[in-house]
Formats: sequence, structure tokens, C-alpha cells
Amino acid sequence: MLIEKCGKFNGIKLQIMPTNKTVPTKNDVTAFIKNQAEEKHHADSFRLIELMKAVTGEEPKLWGASIVGFGSYHYKYDSGHEGDAPLIGFSPRKAAISLYVYTGNEAEKPLVESLGKYKIGKACIYIKRLADISEEKLNALMKATIKSVKTKYKVA
Repeated sequence: MLIEKCGKFNGIKLQIMPTNKTVPTKNDVTAFIKNQAEEKHHADSFRLIELMKAVTGEEPKLWGASIVGFGSYHYKYDSGHEGDAPLIGFSPRKAAISLYVYTGNEAEKPLVESLGKYKIGKACIYIKRLADISEEKLNALMKATIKSVKTKYKVA
């Protein structure tokens, strides 16, 4: 049973951190893309696998239910929350492809700004299709992001 709230045990205040749901699985990435991803994202997903594999030298793994990740690193926040995450990755979602190739680092912002047509969240870039962005700029952004992550965290 997962306890997410603070509780007391014999008068001692306890706080149990929730477990991470996004962990590497043994599920087949190709099967996931063919069976779960939107058909319109299939070709882009397989191209992203080629690009990310070339940049990381790592094989793709399915993280959680829907993230295709490459490599991994261990993070620990000031709050005490820690876990593992892929160095870079993507998720072919219904409305758009989510790219996890950006840390929010100031040095990476010019690369993001020159990427092409996209929307951005805190550290996630959303594209409708791969043809909307520059693969050359994406490649440079992935390399910069990996470098940034490697200087900050323990990379597996």
C-alpha cells in the first residue's frame, strides 16, 4: 500500500515518498508503437528511434506505459524525491509527439527557438509531426541536453 500523506507512528511524524511510475519496462518498443501509438505517428516514431539511438548509442526502452527512452540517469531533488529517468526520449501521444530532449537550461534555449514549429511545456516539446522541425537542430539539442544532464546527475 502506498501512503502519500504524512502520518504518525508512535508519535513520530512519517512521510513516505510515492514510488515512481515511469520506470523502464521489458515491453517491446516496436509493438508499443505499432499497437498503441497513433498510426499517423508511426513513421515519425521509428525515425525518432533512429535519431535518438544514434545520439545516445543506447537501445530504446519503454519507460512506464508510453515513453520511449534512451539511456538513463539518477536524479535526487532537494525535497528528497529521487529516481531514474531516460537521458532523452519521446512519447507518441494522440494530439502530438512529446519530445523529452530539453532540460530548460539557458544554454539550450537558442537551439529550441530555432527548432521549427512546436509548443513547449516546462521541459517537454510538443510537435505535430517530425517534418515540422529541423532534424539537424533536434540532433544538436539532444546532444546539448545529454551534456547538461551528465554534468548535473549520475548517468548510468
